[in-house]
Order: sequence, then C-alpha cells, then structure tokens
Amino acid sequence: MIYVFTGNGKGKTSAACGMALRAAGAGEKVLMVQFLKNGKSSEIEVIKKIKNFDIRQEKNLNFLKKTAKRKYHLIILDEINVAMKFGLLSVKEVVDILKQYREGPDLVLTGRWCPKEIIKMADLVTEFKEVKHYYKKGVKARKGREF
Repeated sequence: MIYVFTGNGKGKTSAACGMALRAAGAGEKVLMVQFLKNGKSSEIEVIKKIKNFDIRQEKNLNFLKKTAKRKYHLIILDEINVAMKFGLLSVKEVVDILKQYREGPDLVLTGRWCPKEIIKMADLVTEFKEVKHYYKKGVKARKGREF
C-alpha cells in the first residue's frame, strides 16, 4: 500500500508516526526516512528507544534503492513531498521507487504539495486542512507539540 499524508494542516508526520507505532507494536520492522529534517525532534528521542523502529536522515533515495525493501514492513518517507517541490528529488525518481515497492513494504509519504502523479498511484490519500492555527496569533513552536 502507498499512503499519502499531505496538505497545509498540522499533523502529517504525527499521523505517520502513529501508524509506525502501531506496526512496531505488531512486531513489524519500521523505517522512517527523514528528508529536510535534522533528527532533533522530540519524537525521534522516543523512536530511538523502540527496537524494531529505525530512523535515518537522507538527501537522496539510494538507501531505498539498495537495501530497505528486503528489511522493512513499513517505510515512512517524511517530508518527501516537500523535497520534490523544492527540486531536491525528482518526481520521476520517487515514482520509480513507488513502482519498485508496489509489492511491499508499505510506504507512507508525508509533506505538503504532493504531486498529482504520486496521488494517482497512492492507495490512500489524506489531505490535512488548516482551519485555524495558533501560529497566526504569534505562538511559537513548542517542544513536545511541534518538534
């Protein structure tokens, strides 16, 4: 399955982490590949303590092309949509990976601006819509909530 969590609303990565916790709790091996993040958020501190939940920061898809398919049941590609939007990854190379992984493991793609080609391939697409956000009142990001 290919899952996409996209849109301007808050909670895309959190939703993906929730799926990952469920999978890890069921004994499955999980990988979160972070694009555009430095691995210094609060959820990472907990993830590091879960024995069958790995995390990596990546700038390209080489790891996925080489070894990840045989090793994991669920792979989260965190902020990969944003990486495509800014040209750090091409839509074509991501589509090629999705085709390669079509028979498993399951993939979760997060981030705003999901390309229509990816949406078309996905089995599930959830769009997070911002209705109201406290940032607009000047509230800063808070540890344990936003990072």
